[in-house]
Amino acid sequence: MTNDSGGTLQDVGEFALIDRIIDPGDSGAPFVLVGPGDDTAVVLAPDGRVVITCDMLVEGRHFRRDWSTAIDVGRKAAAASLADVAAMGARATSLVVSFGAPGDLPAVWAVSCTAGIREEAAIVGAVIVGGDVVEAAQVVISVTALGDLEGRAPVLRSGARPGDVLAIAGRFGWSAAGLALLQRGFKSPKVLVDAHRYPQPPYARGPEAAIAGATSMIDVSDGLVADARHVAVASGVDIAIDTSAWEIPEPMQAAAAAYNVDPRGWMLAGGEDHALLATFPADSPLPTGFEAIGAVLPCAAEPAVTVDGVHRDEVGGHRHFS
Repeated sequence: MTNDSGGTLQDVGEFALIDRIIDPGDSGAPFVLVGPGDDTAVVLAPDGRVVITCDMLVEGRHFRRDWSTAIDVGRKAAAASLADVAAMGARATSLVVSFGAPGDLPAVWAVSCTAGIREEAAIVGAVIVGGDVVEAAQVVISVTALGDLEGRAPVLRSGARPGDVLAIAGRFGWSAAGLALLQRGFKSPKVLVDAHRYPQPPYARGPEAAIAGATSMIDVSDGLVADARHVAVASGVDIAIDTSAWEIPEPMQAAAAAYNVDPRGWMLAGGEDHALLATFPADSPLPTGFEAIGAVLPCAAEPAVTVDGVHRDEVGGHRHFS
């Protein structure tokens, strides 16, 4: 990948931009038979099944260029799809990226964004194998991730059973706290602001949870209550969240005290951290990295989520078109 990234996208043009963002090293991964450059990529599927997902980031909705660097945005775009693969108990292998942007966007921004995607993918050993570039009114990034189940059954949202333990791995509420700081014009505590700019999903915990016997799993992209409700509805159960089991991280405590808010609000409704929420049989030890935060109960009427014994009827978290 060349570092010659001067000018705007209009100056550079579509095909020269593609030349600048393609990395020949991506074609050298052992599971890539045909990498970028042909009409399609060809990748191996050793398990015989392919886990596939996609996520889209839109400027102004998911990120702001005055708040985040291009590398931050690329990492965030990749993380959303990579976390979905992990939540199925699989390991990501390859990404296909579609990128839309206005012609006056500096070409270096697009190149750096791609570098961020590649940097995040490298955490799990995945590579970019193809994509598309188009002109658009604003920056739009769509990342499709493919993954390998490695012989395991996929961990679905629909497997939670009464008596299971509800547990979580990774940070939750951090991105929401960081967003609240940025909206108020602050950039400290930096660890919270950075959490909004790019998440740090616990990718390895997904396959580990599957091996440990997780009965259901989901990544917390919309908010803890909202995503717990997805599991409750899919499994036909009630889910009880116990906030007394939480330790509120010190940076979040400090930010909440400064603005006189309850940090549990961020932790219950904030998304985009991509923590992994899973259920496990009560008689099995939790795998490393997971902490119990509640329980799965028989469904009393309609599948529901309670927080400290109180029903949360609101959807919570982020909803498009609402």
